[in-house]
Amino acid sequence: MLHNRQAKITLEDGNVFIGKSFGSEKPVAGEVVFYTAMTGYPESLTDPSYTGQILVSTYPMIGNYGVPRSEKENGIHKFFESHKLHISGLIIADYSFEFSHWNAEKSLSAWLKEYEVPGVFDVDTRALTKILREKGSMLGKIEFGSEEIDFFDPNKSNLVAHVSCTDREVYENGELRIVLVDCGVKNNIIRCLLKRGATVIRVPWDYDFSKEDYDGVFISNGPGDPAMCDVTVENIQRTMDTGKPIMGICLGNQLLARAAGADTYKLKYGHRSHNQPVLLQNTDRCFITSQNHGYAVATETLPDDWEPLFTNVNDETNEGIRHKTKPFFSTQFHPEASSGPTDTEFLFDEFIEKIKVYRSKTIA
Repeated sequence: MLHNRQAKITLEDGNVFIGKSFGSEKPVAGEVVFYTAMTGYPESLTDPSYTGQILVSTYPMIGNYGVPRSEKENGIHKFFESHKLHISGLIIADYSFEFSHWNAEKSLSAWLKEYEVPGVFDVDTRALTKILREKGSMLGKIEFGSEEIDFFDPNKSNLVAHVSCTDREVYENGELRIVLVDCGVKNNIIRCLLKRGATVIRVPWDYDFSKEDYDGVFISNGPGDPAMCDVTVENIQRTMDTGKPIMGICLGNQLLARAAGADTYKLKYGHRSHNQPVLLQNTDRCFITSQNHGYAVATETLPDDWEPLFTNVNDETNEGIRHKTKPFFSTQFHPEASSGPTDTEFLFDEFIEKIKVYRSKTIA
């Protein structure tokens, strides 16, 4: 008979949930957030945007298809969104101790233990999620036995500095040269750019790329408060002065907005799901998108030469911005998905097209 050690989940408002361990039994603290995706936990758990967060899954059963094998393609992991797990802890309702999938090489439990990430199951995640929806994301901790730790607010740290690459890296695949500002980039962003014949120059979040030979700049997703990334904002502003095309995703949307002069703010509980509907500005076209963020752009603070590109249908928050005359745009959602719907991957094509148009004008 399996024996699973008892785990205690404590929220900063005093609520306590008791569950059973299926991962590491190292106590952790962080920001407790929920996500509603039904599939894709290998991608979610390796998404750097979840750094510092204890993740609550609203889907009842997790672990049934195990964890994919570790395989690289073009220098990056083929089935993961980064080289390691980034979540601080995982809370679920029911854990599947048996897994089955053609690509699975280990269990979710073994994977969590490998990276010293606690996993807790047999928790009323519906009740826990209702608390987070009503009161907002809050600090929490997972403890085992008599060992106690203090609460920890990851948003007071520069999380981007922890997850960004430390050295310049180049992925060669074409004539178009794109600087990718790594604020915690997901691998599928790199895959999408390489697939479109671009050479990707991946640089750290605080790297001055003004002396690089490049045709466009891509600002990645990442964790935490965009106000922590003033250096990145300054570098983006220098690129804006050149007029070269810029695209951003998630945190990249917030950083581009701040570079333009707009403000950002923290959402009550954020958007973390595969089913967020966004409306394209001045149209009736609605797209279902994958999202993972806790901060947003204050649309009303955008300068006159900027406008919203997409708006969230559920809560009318900003889902993207664009310059009215220059080739700068960004989205709050993830067009590259992984996991989630790929309905908006065409935005990568639009970015590449903007680069080609810009090159043709400068060459002429």
